[in-house]
Parts: sequence; structure tokens; C-alpha cells
Amino acid sequence: MFFPRKYVLSVFIANYDKRLSSLLQLYQINYFKKLRRYSYADIPRPNFDEHRQESLKDLKTRNLDERRTLRSLNSFVGCVVGLYGFKAHLLHYILMFMPSRDILAEAQLEVKLNGIPEGKVLIVKWREKPVFIYHRSQSIIDQERAVDLSELRDPQTDDDRVKRSEWLVVLGICTHLGCIAIPNAGIIPGGFFCPCHGSHYDGAGRIRKGPAMANLEIPKYSFTDDNKIIIG
Repeated sequence: MFFPRKYVLSVFIANYDKRLSSLLQLYQINYFKKLRRYSYADIPRPNFDEHRQESLKDLKTRNLDERRTLRSLNSFVGCVVGLYGFKAHLLHYILMFMPSRDILAEAQLEVKLNGIPEGKVLIVKWREKPVFIYHRSQSIIDQERAVDLSELRDPQTDDDRVKRSEWLVVLGICTHLGCIAIPNAGIIPGGFFCPCHGSHYDGAGRIRKGPAMANLEIPKYSFTDDNKIIIG
């Protein structure tokens, strides 16, 4: 019986592959058997159960410590989130009640002094309040500096009331019940008088007679130059 050459060659190659794979498998088995000879199988596994807590010995069940840790973590995260939200709301309400930028801009008032004659008082409006800017004469300055502090109800020296001796800046509101005082009036020369209840203030704005108990309030102000001040 005659077989084609291609058929014979394919059968030969198939038989050769089977023999080669069998030899490789046999070699691998023998190689790994030799490796096993050098491994140790008698080393005991470490056991730390005697050092563990009773609640931690069973690894398949959730223990009390794990639940406690998780609960503490949840509480901490909740507190952080709550504090952050509280801070955001608090900041929102604080900003809501704060004055706007245009109001803050009006909180300062610039006043020129070169138009105020000596002995006269300029009345300006600042934060809905009257402010008296008094250009004092030298006689009034000397008069107020000579006052005995023991005679005053609210003792203050004249130098404590002014930043420059010739200029007095006070709120024109009586410290008794809030009436508007009248400049260059009353029993004290160059002083102020409250027409509501008869309080008299001197040329430094100090209470001298009447029901008021405190001197006229001095607003915050500063000199920017010799002829200009900023109130506020």
C-alpha cells in the first residue's frame, strides 16, 4: 500500500511531538521532586492566641473593639462635618449683620479746618450724630488748663481732651439723656449748654454743672495735616 510523502511526514512530526512533550513532562516532574527535598515542612505555624484578647481570637466574628473603633471614627467624622457646617453658617450670619462697603466708606468723614474762624464751632454730621469742631482761642485754652481737677465731676485734664490745643473735637450729644448741646452757651465762657435739663460743659467739653455725670464724648479722629482731620 502506498502512502503519499506528505502524509508520512505529518505522521512522523506528530509522533515526534508526542515523544518530546512526554520527555519534557518527565523532566519537570523529576526536577520539582528534587526541589522538594530542600524544603522544610516540619516548622510549626506561629500562634499568638495566648496573647490575644478573648474578643479577638475568633477572626470570623466582629468583636467589641472593632465596633467601638468604627463608632468612634463615625463620631469624629460627624463632629468634623458638623463643626464645618456650623462655622459656615456662623460666618454667613456674621457677614449678613456686618455693614456693607458703602456704609464703611461713609464711616469716615474728612473735614477741612482752615474755614473755621477762631472762637467758632463747626457742626458736622458723622454716623447720624453731630460733631462739634471747636477752634479755641488762647484765652479759652488758658482758662481750661487752669481748672482744678478736684472741682470736676468727671476729672480730665485739658491736654487729655485734645490732640492740638487750639482744636476741640467732641460729640455734641449731652451725656445725660442724649439731647443736642448748644455751643458757646451756658455759664462757662466758651462752653456748651444742654437746653433739655440744664447741663453745662466747659470749653474742653467737661461737665461742670447739671444732671449729666460724664464729659462730652470724644470721637476717634486724626490730623492728616495742619488744616485737615479725618473723623472715624
